[in-house]
Amino acid sequence: MPFPILLLITLILGAVIGYAARMIVLLLQKNSLELSISERLLAAREQAQALIDEAHLKADEMHGRLMKKETMLDARQLELDDRARDIEEKKQELENELAVAQVMRAEHEEELAALAGFTKAQAREVLLEETAAEYREDLEVRTRKLDTAMRESLNDRAKNILTMAIQRLAVPTANELTTSSVTITNEETKGKIIGKEGRNIRTFERFSGVELLVDETPNAIVVSCFDPVRRAIAVEALRVLVEDGRIQPARIEEEIELAREKIHETIKEKGAAAVYECGIYNFDPRLVAILGRLHFRTSYGQNVLQHSIEMAHIAEMIAAETGADTYIAKAGALVHDIGKALDHEFEGTHVEIGVKVLRRFNTDERIVTAMKSHHDDCPHESLEAVIVQTADMISGARPGARRDTAEMYLKRLADLEGLANRFEGVEKAYALQAGREIRIFVHPENVSDFEAKNLARTIALHIETELRYPGQIKVTIIRETRIIDYAR
Repeated sequence: MPFPILLLITLILGAVIGYAARMIVLLLQKNSLELSISERLLAAREQAQALIDEAHLKADEMHGRLMKKETMLDARQLELDDRARDIEEKKQELENELAVAQVMRAEHEEELAALAGFTKAQAREVLLEETAAEYREDLEVRTRKLDTAMRESLNDRAKNILTMAIQRLAVPTANELTTSSVTITNEETKGKIIGKEGRNIRTFERFSGVELLVDETPNAIVVSCFDPVRRAIAVEALRVLVEDGRIQPARIEEEIELAREKIHETIKEKGAAAVYECGIYNFDPRLVAILGRLHFRTSYGQNVLQHSIEMAHIAEMIAAETGADTYIAKAGALVHDIGKALDHEFEGTHVEIGVKVLRRFNTDERIVTAMKSHHDDCPHESLEAVIVQTADMISGARPGARRDTAEMYLKRLADLEGLANRFEGVEKAYALQAGREIRIFVHPENVSDFEAKNLARTIALHIETELRYPGQIKVTIIRETRIIDYAR
């Protein structure tokens, strides 16, 4: 047989033998794998059966325990039911015995009342009367002693509180005057202020509502006016004019308006400073601005805003000692005279105006209650109201705080201006020359020259009948037509 064919047959036999050997190996591995899987399944089933048997055993044990506990609870419940029945029976027995005892006690009381000739109520009254008669004098003596001791103790306590409040508050004493002065560097400035034929000084006095005294004091010009706000505006405007040197009617009018705006800003700052110093932070800003106007008001020579701040501190001290609300007390004291800032604009007392203003700006009603009784216009409805009145007395009564003559003088000037402003056609009125002259500006379109003359006489007659004043008062009516146009 040729070699190539032999080689081919050998390769074919080798391949067949290799394939057969591979198949035998695969069959052996398959049988081995199936045997391993069967063994594992058998082990898993045995383990699962063991777990199931164990679970059944534990469930049986748990069931037994539950049954045992249920049996014990049933027995306990039966025992409690027996005790409850025993208690109820004993309660019923006690109630029956109590009812029998009450009946027996009533019978005994009736027998005793029959023997004594008194009922129980009558016997009690006799006993009380005899005891009261026996100890009445002793009780009256003891009561008088306690009353006296209590009054002395309360008086000493009140004195200590007031003395402490007064001593803790030390403020400077200063009386507000009705004049202010502006210093000038030379006497020539006075001539500029007077102007040609007195034109400048008349313009200044007309727009400012004050009186300028240029010859009273060397190197100074005195500004006289009972209204401190107008006086402050005039002083500020005059100071600027003197420093600038350009003094003429148009500029005078312009500076007075600028000074008025500046003073209004000062009023806001003074109000804000007052509430900050007193620790009051929830007032309406408009109410704070009205409060600042009190910086330019006086009461018997005492600055009203400083008086109100002083009162707030005193009221806070007293309230802290007496257990009152310190915030309500000091707030009521601070705004107690706020009506004085608007009393020339509205009718009514300053207390009535103050109550309306506070309620207008949604102020706490407790503060209104505290402030409205400081002049006994209303009943004292709270402890804080009494404290505010007490603080007002302390602040106003301390030595040097007030001056009656100055207040009466300012009130007379205010009444004089108020009387003139009542008449129809009057634009504004200013009291000058310490109240010896009233200068009245009228609307030229509403008041003729003839009517102005009659108006002067009418106002003079009303002054004579309604006001009290020393000497005589000069009534001056000023009717002026001003025409303004602009070249564009």
